[in-house]
Amino acid sequence: MSKDDRDRVEDGAQDEDSARPGPEEHGSDTGSRVHEHPGASGVSAGDGPEQEKGADDEMGKSESSEKQGSFWKELPILIVIAIVLAFVIRTWVMQAFYIPSGSMENTLLVGDRVLVNKVVYEIREIERGEVVVFNGEDSWDDPSSVQVPEPTNPISGAFTWVQQQLGAAPTGREYIKRVIALPGDVVECCDEQNRVMVNGVPLDEDYLFPGSLESHTEFGPIEVPEGHLWLMGDHRAISVDSRSHQNDPGGGAVPIDRVEGRAFVIIWPFDQFGSLGVPETFEELNTADD
Repeated sequence: MSKDDRDRVEDGAQDEDSARPGPEEHGSDTGSRVHEHPGASGVSAGDGPEQEKGADDEMGKSESSEKQGSFWKELPILIVIAIVLAFVIRTWVMQAFYIPSGSMENTLLVGDRVLVNKVVYEIREIERGEVVVFNGEDSWDDPSSVQVPEPTNPISGAFTWVQQQLGAAPTGREYIKRVIALPGDVVECCDEQNRVMVNGVPLDEDYLFPGSLESHTEFGPIEVPEGHLWLMGDHRAISVDSRSHQNDPGGGAVPIDRVEGRAFVIIWPFDQFGSLGVPETFEELNTADD
């Protein structure tokens, strides 16, 4: 075979190789060849976002479960903190009080709720004319007050206790009256116009229950013992107050250390909402003390 024949054979083989289909090649910017693999790239492009989305969903569910678990773990602690705060506020700061009887009508009606400031008398002295709540257990036995029935089971007992803390039910131990005379005052009844007198000054008590006399029982003159208060209700005909306890220790007066605080505002019902101020009739006496 001549040289020309061999050249023709090699050229034909090269032409056949160049005509065969094969993987496409593309030139890169640098001139090198880059081979494409459509199968592999198709799997990567299709499965990547779905896998990431699934992972995000699992992570979101895990975080939500952790938050729910954390809330239920913290709930008992929050309840305990709320109970402790409520106890502290009720004991030393402020308390809602349920009006159990009509002895303070028409200033306060049965079922009214008032707020009692327990801090004010730590700052200043009690003044005449103020409405105060005091503990009368083992001291006064007011038959006009509401008797609290004994709970029939622990659940009803707990429910009653919560109501008492919120001022929605009477306690049976606490009473509410108006301060008429302070330690060392001389109180008596009555002058020619049937008015109660304190240190010789007659009281014009226009806050009394309509048609009620200043006192249906004469008493005095009585000097209020040190550390005690002379207390009376605004509905004098039915109020069992200092007048009715003159044979008790203190001669009817109540120890100041039994006073729990000053009732300063009516909070329920809403149409009765308003402050409980000091009547003008006590201004002259209170000014004389300053």
